[in-house]
Amino acid sequence: MLKEAVYHRPTDQFAYAYDDKTLHIRLRTKKSDVQAVSLLHGDPYYWEDSGWQFTKTEMTKSGSDTLFDYWWVPISPPYRRLRYGFELVSGNDRCVYTEKGFFHQAPIDDIAYYFCFPFLNPIDVFDAPKWVKDTVWYQIFPERFANGDPSLNPKETIPWGSADPTATSFFGGDFAGIMERLDYLVELGVNGIYFTPIFKASSNHKYDTIDYFEIDPQFGDKRTFKRLVERCHQKGIRVMLDAVFNHSGHFFAPFQDVLKHGEKSKYKDWFHIHEFPLQTEPLPNYDTFAFVPTMPKLNTENQEVKQYLLDVATYWIREFDIDGWRLDVANEVDHQFWREFRQAVKAVKQDVYILGEIWHDAMPWLRGDQFDAVMNYPFTNGVLRYFAKNEMKKASEFAHSITNVLHSYPNNVNEVAFNLLGSHDTPRILTECRENKEKVKLMFTFQFSFTGTPCIYYGDEIGLTGGQDPLCRKCMVWEEEKQDRDLFAHVQKLISLRRAYRSFSRGELRFIEANDETNHLVYTKTYEQETIVCLLNNSDRKLDITLPISVKRKKITDLWTNKQFVSEENEWTVTLAPYGFLMLLVE
Repeated sequence: MLKEAVYHRPTDQFAYAYDDKTLHIRLRTKKSDVQAVSLLHGDPYYWEDSGWQFTKTEMTKSGSDTLFDYWWVPISPPYRRLRYGFELVSGNDRCVYTEKGFFHQAPIDDIAYYFCFPFLNPIDVFDAPKWVKDTVWYQIFPERFANGDPSLNPKETIPWGSADPTATSFFGGDFAGIMERLDYLVELGVNGIYFTPIFKASSNHKYDTIDYFEIDPQFGDKRTFKRLVERCHQKGIRVMLDAVFNHSGHFFAPFQDVLKHGEKSKYKDWFHIHEFPLQTEPLPNYDTFAFVPTMPKLNTENQEVKQYLLDVATYWIREFDIDGWRLDVANEVDHQFWREFRQAVKAVKQDVYILGEIWHDAMPWLRGDQFDAVMNYPFTNGVLRYFAKNEMKKASEFAHSITNVLHSYPNNVNEVAFNLLGSHDTPRILTECRENKEKVKLMFTFQFSFTGTPCIYYGDEIGLTGGQDPLCRKCMVWEEEKQDRDLFAHVQKLISLRRAYRSFSRGELRFIEANDETNHLVYTKTYEQETIVCLLNNSDRKLDITLPISVKRKKITDLWTNKQFVSEENEWTVTLAPYGFLMLLVE
C-alpha cells in the first residue's frame, strides 16, 4: 500500500455537512492500490471499560481520476458529533489511518488519535437556494439579443446583424426586444435568464460601469426593467444580473474626481493608487483589472466603498425583485467583502442566488459563507477538450477529468454548480466543433445530464457561430428559416427530459465504461430509486455497444423515443450512430 498517497482532511470536500443530519466523508488513495476502505466512527463521549466504542461502516468507491481513487460514505451521527478514522485493505496489507498517522490496529485508548468533526451545526451547512437545482439558464448579452425600441439606439448603431461585431460596434439591443422574445424562451423551456451588465457604461459590453444605480439608456429605463422582471416572473423565469465590484469604469464619478483633484480628492482611497499624479504609461500607477487603465480596481476594504457596493447589491433586489447576482472577477475581491455581501443580500431575499466568476479551484469561496456557486469552467474545459477540440484523445481521460471535477467540491455544492459550454468570453461552441452539429448535440446531451444547473449562451441553441470575443457576440438571428431548428428541438427535448427526471439534475454520476478503443462513454445518473444509463459515442463511426450492466427482466425505456423493452438476457447490445447517444431509464 502506498501510504504517501492516502489523503484526508476533516473539512471542505473531504468532510462536510450535507444537510442538518448527515455528514459526507471522503478519502483519497492511490489509483488501483486499495481494494476496500471502511470508516471507523463513533461519538467522542461513548466509552466502555474496554475503551472508546466505534462502528465500522464500509465506504463506496465513488470514482477515479488519472492518479487517485475516491471513497465516500454518508454518516448520520445520532448526537451530531463524530470522531473517525479509516481502515484500508490492500492485498494482505491492512492498516488504520487516523489524524496521527497509520496503525496496525484501531487505537481505543484515546480519541485524540482520530479525525474530528466537532459538531454538526445547522447554520454551518452549505445552503444554496433550492430552486437553482431545477433551473436551466439562458445567458443574454443585452446589446445583441433583440432591438425592440430603435428610438433608444446609440448614435453609432448599425443595422441588426449587418456586420460581424467589433469591440466597439453597437446594434441596439434593448429590454423591449427581450420582452418581445420571452415566449421564445418559454418555448425552448428555460426558466432562468442571466444578463450580462445592464448598468450605465460607455462600452457595448457594459463591464466598465459608470453608475451602478442607473440602467444604461440604450437598454431602457428602470420602469421598463421592472416590467421586464415582472413579465419574466409571470412566465416562471428567474432573473440574474451581472455586477462588476472588482473595478469600475473610467467615467465612474469617484474616479473622475480623483483624476480631477488628485491627492485632494475625497475618493482617493476608493482605489489602489500607488502615487500621484495618476499615469497610464508604461503601466498604470494604480491597480486595475489586468493592466486596463480605464478599469481602476475598487478598494473593497475601504468602508465607504464597501457600503456603496452593498447598497447597490441590495437595491436591485429590493426595488426590482431580481433573483441572483453573477459577480465578475470575483476572485480578486477580498473574502471579507463577499462574506458581508452574502449577509446583506440574503437579509433582503433569502433565496437569492450568488454566483462568482472563478475559473480555477474555488473551494475557498464555497464554504457556505460567501457564494452559492461558481461558473464551472473546469467542467467546461473538459467537455470542450474532449468533444469539440479532440485534445483529449481517450474516453478514459475525459472520465478522469470529470471525476476530478466532481470530487473537487462537496456534493451539495455540485448540485447547484453553474455548468456552461460557452459564454461571451469564449468562442461559440459550434465554431469550436468546426461546425459539426452532431458534436454540439453530444455536448448539450452531456451538459443536460450532468449534475448542477446548465446555462445556454444565447444563440447556441440555433447554431450561431463566432470566434473569440468580440466575434462570439453576434446579433441573435430571429428569421426562423435561418435558425437551425433541428438543434433547437434537440435542446428543447433535453430540457423537457431534465424536468421530467430528477436524476439529471440531482443524481449521482458514475462512469461505468470509458472505452479508449472506440471512444465511447457509459455512465449512470442515480437519484433515490431512479437510474438512467447514458451512452455517448464520441467518434465518427457507428458502434455496437453492449451495456456493461445486467439488464435481465428489467424494463428499459428509451427516453428519447419513449420506446420500452424488457430483456430476457443478461446482456443487451445497442447501436449508436456516429456522435450518437442513448438515454435509458432502467427499472
